[in-house]
Amino acid sequence: MSRRILLGVTGGIAAYKAAALTSALVQRGDDVTVILSDGAREFIGIATFAALTRKPVYSSLWDEPEKIPHISLVREADVLAIVPATANIIAKLARGIADDLLSDAALAARIPILIAPAMNDAMYEHPATRENLATLEARGVTIVEPGTGFLAEREFGVGRLAEQDDIIAALDGLFERGRDLQGEHVLITAGPTREAIDPVRFMSNAASGSTGIELAREALARGAEVDLILGPTWLQAPRDARVAHVVSAQEMYAATLARAESADFAIASAAVSDWRPRNALEQKAKKFDGPSRLELERTPDILAALGERKRGGFLLGFAAETENHEANAREKLRSKHLDAIVVNDVTAGAGFGEGDNELVLLWGESEREALGRASKRRLARRLWDAMLHLRARS
Repeated sequence: MSRRILLGVTGGIAAYKAAALTSALVQRGDDVTVILSDGAREFIGIATFAALTRKPVYSSLWDEPEKIPHISLVREADVLAIVPATANIIAKLARGIADDLLSDAALAARIPILIAPAMNDAMYEHPATRENLATLEARGVTIVEPGTGFLAEREFGVGRLAEQDDIIAALDGLFERGRDLQGEHVLITAGPTREAIDPVRFMSNAASGSTGIELAREALARGAEVDLILGPTWLQAPRDARVAHVVSAQEMYAATLARAESADFAIASAAVSDWRPRNALEQKAKKFDGPSRLELERTPDILAALGERKRGGFLLGFAAETENHEANAREKLRSKHLDAIVVNDVTAGAGFGEGDNELVLLWGESEREALGRASKRRLARRLWDAMLHLRARS
């Protein structure tokens, strides 16, 4: 069955390379439909793409208006690829602006989106463009980074459209990810927990839940059904996940164990409080002079309980460490009967919050894979690739 690609071409000198890409995709057997922006038409004509695809080429909201093209085109496609993507279309997509056929289609798309930026290095490195790309990546858009080389302005810098083979490889990856978790049930815990001291105070940590949310988003993109057990966070959960909002470690324990039996993958990325006040006060404690004492007790160990109940599914734990990182993580791997564990150094300027992270995956007696430092969205993709590879080997 041919893959249906909706190709958006925007107005830059690299638009001519989109014709070569279209030819290569068609020769591979892909079904390609093209949208040209007004700017793209200044560089390359409709007739070129019509001849390559043997299909109508669209450039206006008023092309075949009875079909409502910005809706019908994305519903008839498996992926939307924008090659080249100018700074203008990137800004539109990031801000939700829909003022032409391509930006309208992108806003209506419930299919994977890939963009390959191409522009002058000054535009590419501008803080606004970097922020817009980060926004799109956080939403799950695949970005094929531009290369460094000779630019249209007869300058040398970053912003040159990625090589055709790299764009096709990224498209292949999107299609493969769309199938490899089809029919699987994924259970993910994410975010912090809060343990009440009194009605207005609590013990907690700085976790945001962003890693677990990105893992859930990636699992959904690959076709899985996802249960996300989410502690208190300001971040938005993926729309298609089944989300259970919890506050305390006890609530997370109950919600997780209730859903664990049918899980093909259980991923414990939440930063669960290890301790809670033994007796939370019913009324707000008042300030007073002199020493105070807070008596604590252990919270339930969610990861250990999952390990004890594991019946063939893949169980992944997380270890946020400040010293003896891999040694501590390997002890956790063994003692809690995990299939693998992810470790990171939270003192190295990565980990908690929405920024980049740097992860190492450990399994077996001594095996490891460094996943590198990257955005949490990219790390989620790498981690799912690694987990599926490990499961296939077992």
